[in-house]
Amino acid sequence: MYALIYAERDARRPEHFLGGDPHDRPMPMDYFVWAIVDETAAQRSVWVVDTGFGAEDARRRGRRLVRTTAEALAMIGIDAARVADVILTHLHYDHVGGFEQFPRARFHLQDREMAYATGRHMTHRLFSHAFTASHIADLVVEVHRSRVVFWDGDHEIAPGISVHLVGGHTAGLQVVRVHTASGWLVLASDASHYNENMESQRPFPVVVDVGAMVEGWATIGRLATRPELVVPGHDPEVLRRFPAAGSGLEGAAVRLDLGPTGMIL
Repeated sequence: MYALIYAERDARRPEHFLGGDPHDRPMPMDYFVWAIVDETAAQRSVWVVDTGFGAEDARRRGRRLVRTTAEALAMIGIDAARVADVILTHLHYDHVGGFEQFPRARFHLQDREMAYATGRHMTHRLFSHAFTASHIADLVVEVHRSRVVFWDGDHEIAPGISVHLVGGHTAGLQVVRVHTASGWLVLASDASHYNENMESQRPFPVVVDVGAMVEGWATIGRLATRPELVVPGHDPEVLRRFPAAGSGLEGAAVRLDLGPTGMIL
């Protein structure tokens, strides 16, 4: 399992906690996509989680695009154009904006997320600002092309890989649970942007349901074998806590399945 950084932005602590934070100092944000590779199957199986965003979203929103999602995946030998399955944790611009880089893929999504992204909440800037409307419209077209696979709640979508509806950040946010050599690992995505959001019980301020977000942390805790196998969605610490995916990939790609510092317990 891999975490791959594709973009960055400068930010400060008060931006990352509901109600702000008394310590106004830098707290940068990293943007990741993830890959699950099963080398034990008769035929190598690859699942990608989320698709990142492209140059236009980076320009409009003031983000630094370090590399495209396809370039990030290529660093670990994955050709985005050949990927068959992509799990979308939710439909914010930074998680679905690169979907055109996966021309052969099916996109796995919660029913509730599509309903949220196309429903009445989107008439309010408070909720719609983190979506790019054209991404949602394009994905609706892919629904009619039978390229979107919908799930209603928790489901094992492949051996050792399951999705779990937690909501909170968005109405249909799903986390991904994967069985690894280190135990059950949970890709929390934006259920918790940073480890500190969960550890201090202070939600990230982009949220549709605070109660669901807090309850989601408890669910994630039950799903993971141990707390250090919960991977937050935007925390630069991920690149420091887990071992590099290979020589020359320090600070760009890490191996999550090896556990923090690369020690399998």
